[in-house]
Amino acid sequence: MSDSEAVGGLWREAGAAAATPALLDVAADGTLTVRTSADGQELARQAIRSVEISARVGTIARHVTFASGGDFETSDNDGIDRLRDRHLGRREGLIHELERFRPRLLIFVAATIALCFAIYRYAVPVLVEVAVLVTPPAVTDIMGKSVLMSLDQLVFDETKLSDARRNALDTQFQALVAAARDMPAASSPGPSYALNFRGGGQIGPNAFALPDGSVVVTDELVDLADDDEMIMGVLAHEIGHVEHQHSLRQIYRVAGITALIMLIGGDIGAATEDIMTQGATLVALSHSRAAETEADRYSVQLMHRTGQDPAAIARFFELLRDKFGLGGDVTFLSTHPATQARIDETRRYAEEVKAGKR
Repeated sequence: MSDSEAVGGLWREAGAAAATPALLDVAADGTLTVRTSADGQELARQAIRSVEISARVGTIARHVTFASGGDFETSDNDGIDRLRDRHLGRREGLIHELERFRPRLLIFVAATIALCFAIYRYAVPVLVEVAVLVTPPAVTDIMGKSVLMSLDQLVFDETKLSDARRNALDTQFQALVAAARDMPAASSPGPSYALNFRGGGQIGPNAFALPDGSVVVTDELVDLADDDEMIMGVLAHEIGHVEHQHSLRQIYRVAGITALIMLIGGDIGAATEDIMTQGATLVALSHSRAAETEADRYSVQLMHRTGQDPAAIARFFELLRDKFGLGGDVTFLSTHPATQARIDETRRYAEEVKAGKR
């Protein structure tokens, strides 16, 4: 190869940091030679078949490594390809092939998206159910305390309800818990239920349950309800979420989706991770439509068992509808969608329960 065909680059001896401007060329017999650019002094010689030539990846510099450990580095990718192809034949790297041939890259991206969707749609639900089955009570206790601590830091204020008001509501709540222990599908051993009062802050009137049996009700919801039966209907609904392990499933589901996002995105950074963690905490308050329906029915059954209005939660949803509208700017409506169909179904089921059909 003539000097005009030689590949220019830098030569480094094994273990040396200093680089020497050099030329790489190949003889007809396939012998590679590295010589200085300035005076043509030979620096290394070796058969091309026995050197290591790095794969081409975009415009990243190529390296030709000799047996002595010496390294020739060049950004002339085309020159290295010509040199290699002439004596070794064409064999570009897979990554560079994908980069050059866009249809293949698109297929690769599409396959990745399809795989992620399959994991989200099929693998995550299965893993969630397995996790729920093997989760010991100690873990749900830790989860409940962790989520409540996060919400106290991010969202809630201290309650302003009087001691007398809180004690009265807690007494009624404990009566619901005692009745829940006698329900046919009661979990055994059941969680240790505790009613927690908080100022709603940015989420306003709301109530939710955590996997360990911690039930939170905000001052705003207590003030909004027309009577205590409405409040108990909502709390019975939240007990239903705990008994059916909806909250635990939702937390695992959020964790699984977060892990999937981090798997795709890699190192997403501390700020993004904080946003995702806080968002996951808030998302954990919401449930699927099926879970909400199941908890509604549980509320109807539990309220009936304690001699209270089984349609109390439906009356509360009607209060929200009349006061804010079904699409009102109330967080309770986003975490517990109060559609008219849901109200009608809950009232219908309450009539069945009162008639002894359930």
